[in-house]
Amino acid sequence: MKRTKGLTAVLAAVTGLVACAGLIGCAGPEAEAQPETPAPDRFYSQRLDWKACGDTRLDEAKAQCADVTVPLNYAEPQGPTLTVAISRIAATDPAQKHGVMLSNSGGPGGAGLDFMVDVGKAMTPDVRARYDLIGMDPRGVGRSSPVRCHWPIGIGLQSAGVDAASFAESVATQADLAARCAATEAARLPYITTRNTARDMDVIRGIFGVDRISYYGTSYGTYLGAVFTQMFPERSDRIVLDSAADPDNYGTVGMMQAMGPANEAALDLWADWVAARDGEYHFGTSRAQVRGAVQELIRRSADKPIRLGEYTIDDHWLPLVLFVGLDSPDQYEMLAGQIRTIADAADGKPVQLDEKLDTTLGFALRARPEDNSSQMAILCGDVAAPRDPGFYLRNIEAARPTQPVFGPFTNNITPCAFWAPPAEPATAVRNSVPSLIVQSTGDTRTAYAGAVAMHNDLSASRMVTLRDVPIHWIFGRYQNACTYSAVNTYFRDGTLPAADVTCDKD
Repeated sequence: MKRTKGLTAVLAAVTGLVACAGLIGCAGPEAEAQPETPAPDRFYSQRLDWKACGDTRLDEAKAQCADVTVPLNYAEPQGPTLTVAISRIAATDPAQKHGVMLSNSGGPGGAGLDFMVDVGKAMTPDVRARYDLIGMDPRGVGRSSPVRCHWPIGIGLQSAGVDAASFAESVATQADLAARCAATEAARLPYITTRNTARDMDVIRGIFGVDRISYYGTSYGTYLGAVFTQMFPERSDRIVLDSAADPDNYGTVGMMQAMGPANEAALDLWADWVAARDGEYHFGTSRAQVRGAVQELIRRSADKPIRLGEYTIDDHWLPLVLFVGLDSPDQYEMLAGQIRTIADAADGKPVQLDEKLDTTLGFALRARPEDNSSQMAILCGDVAAPRDPGFYLRNIEAARPTQPVFGPFTNNITPCAFWAPPAEPATAVRNSVPSLIVQSTGDTRTAYAGAVAMHNDLSASRMVTLRDVPIHWIFGRYQNACTYSAVNTYFRDGTLPAADVTCDKD
């Protein structure tokens, strides 16, 4: 049984954990903006050694891979360097070639070398003819001089749990994750940022010998794309931002908080689906009954963590399983089966983990195949987070009445509360670079309102809205003729819709 503490006692206990000693550094204001200075010509003129990627998907797509050398710190380009790994799937018709298209698969911290394999499949043949498709592991990620903090768990996002005592556990966990990064990566962390990745993209542009680059990004990749247009507007060509983040709300507080209501709404839709199949899943015949069963399971996991094979799931991690499963309606059946498995395990019944649940838990609880500390390196390096644990606890308690499952997850403290101030201020995105924003109204990761905000910040953009579908990342993941047509037309002709477009599911 967990021991419950009063709120005042918990706050007193955790306040000491935000002390800066031994962590990455908690003193000093954020840096002031500095004028953009291009890297020396030697970075732009380097010759790449293209070779087989050694990855089945990329090799089957006839891609080649190469390593790009970039400065660790663009303000000191004579200093240490990093390697950025890129892939290239060549344009299918050199005679029609328009240029190169860079990409980012999201995260942040998501490896993207093979991302354009999926995106390319959504392109019409006349679009594929026009572009070299460039995948990239951003700096600090995957094959690109990866950040390695050697975390015992895979991710710096978890639920605060059901009460103040569980929240105190989260505070201790997140402080420990930040301390591990300080011990292993302190010298590099200030430079594993979105602004530096945008600079890396401009170096890649120069290496390819083109004046401008096109770009496709999804999720966090939309923020990266917007930052690139702000820093290098004259180098931006055809830009598509799929499932867009609000640039003004980016970071581990506002961006995460926006996910709470969207995930509760998606949970309602999933609960309806499960209720219609009570004969199979046995969680009840109504939305309220299914929701009640899920919330009771979370409470039970707090009192007695659930043993599931090699894993132990409690109120910090069960909401993560739901979060992972709710970002596409195509996963409803998978998620229902997983929650049934966890409920049966809580009842002491023998269970068999499906492969995807084993993958989710193996990553979250065992850091397999490796931790994603690069995600927090980028988020915390981009935007400072509040340091007072009480700030998070107050937000959690305020959210519980309307967000009983996801409020404690999307309002929880992260390692960023224990991080050094960013080396540069966050990028203010306000420009008139043409771009196409694609967004579903039910997106659980980048909420619809954030895409509208991005649309307003990019004054020459057009927006394609996919109505009444709870999907995150559309083009290349969720077939929709209306949305795909708008994206392919823009990439093919450079023609944006005359006005914003609303699409319905096929």
